[in-house]
Amino acid sequence: MELKLRGMMLGWFLCFAFGFASCRSEEGLEDFGERESLLSYLESDAVSSSTSQPLMVGLTLIQGAAANGAVCLDGTLPGYHLDRGSGSGANSWLVHLEGGGWCNTVRNCVYRKTTRRGSSKFMEKQLPFTGILSNKAEENPDFFNWNRVKIRYCDGASFNGAGQDEAAQLYFRGQQIWLAAIDELMSKGMKNADQALLSGCSAGGLASILHCDEFGTLFPKTTKVKCLSDAGMFLDAVDVSGGHALRSMFNGVVTLQDVKENLPSTCTSHLDPTSCFFPQNLVSNIKTPLFLLNAAYDAWQVQQSLAPPSADPHGTWTDCKMNHARCNSSQIQFFQDFRNQMLEAIKTFSRSDQNGLFINSCFAHCQSERQDTWFASDSPLIGNKGVAESVGDWFFDRATVKAIDCAYPCDKTCHDLAFTH
Repeated sequence: MELKLRGMMLGWFLCFAFGFASCRSEEGLEDFGERESLLSYLESDAVSSSTSQPLMVGLTLIQGAAANGAVCLDGTLPGYHLDRGSGSGANSWLVHLEGGGWCNTVRNCVYRKTTRRGSSKFMEKQLPFTGILSNKAEENPDFFNWNRVKIRYCDGASFNGAGQDEAAQLYFRGQQIWLAAIDELMSKGMKNADQALLSGCSAGGLASILHCDEFGTLFPKTTKVKCLSDAGMFLDAVDVSGGHALRSMFNGVVTLQDVKENLPSTCTSHLDPTSCFFPQNLVSNIKTPLFLLNAAYDAWQVQQSLAPPSADPHGTWTDCKMNHARCNSSQIQFFQDFRNQMLEAIKTFSRSDQNGLFINSCFAHCQSERQDTWFASDSPLIGNKGVAESVGDWFFDRATVKAIDCAYPCDKTCHDLAFTH
């Protein structure tokens, strides 16, 4: 199964649905309302497979946050969406960190603060809760009645930045936003949780790795605490030109937003700060149980790390990027090498009994938020088990989950992202 989008929509889809760093101000000249309408269309597609109308959950701004310096890029208050748990889930908490790329230069951070990724002024007042956030047992069997929270992402450094740029009126306060949100949730009952799961998608998936142990220390040892990273396994990979496009971009994020001070010392004691923003250098040292959910041919990394426009000035990879069915054998081999690098990067991590894996051979990105990939009649499978069941089995210790798919093209259950001209 493929999610198909017209080529004319590709640019905005990549910019706003995935939050690509290439969405800079010089590319943002169209009417803002038009962009937001397209974004709404794309996001509605992500929940369209829900069997019924999804629950809409309102935005709560963290009123005391500014006093602690916890503000979005433009200085506005950060926020979250909370749906209270009930019954057996009344004392269980799922905290989900929103994704949406990064900003790595003053220019694209200035542009970002004119969007919902950098200002609560532009955030939706309500969000649909689907997939792992759904309140319906038939859509989310293990977590539907938990307290479920989505923390909005408005800093541009995976909830990890510090400092500010006074001249550009930019506030890099990702770490403070994280702390302010957690403090508020603890005051609303999370401090009494029997069990807690920190999750996130894309840049939020990276954030769930970066903050996993910090989250674990919030609770007494009697609380079951684990973390889930969905599409957060970004690799320091060689791009099609032989360069390191993503490393270059991450270096900008880490340097501009002064991320170094918030990175784990277990990494920065022997590697440079940019290397310590890559999960492959972090996951093996995380003490809290962690589950990695990732497509082996992650659609974001195909587009922006492996074959970004800067590495493919003549467009040799354009057709292949838009639809992997148009790739030639050498291009597919390039993707296979990338998959092998991912499997090598998680080898030590996977040896730990407490950790879990679901690495499927799909061209996808963020599979826990979409209902069709999280839990539906035709959801992606490895063996005979889907994403939701795998995560649930791991969290509740029902089974060991170390699911790694065979290489492309063996998996016929994928919900691949493909783009048509």
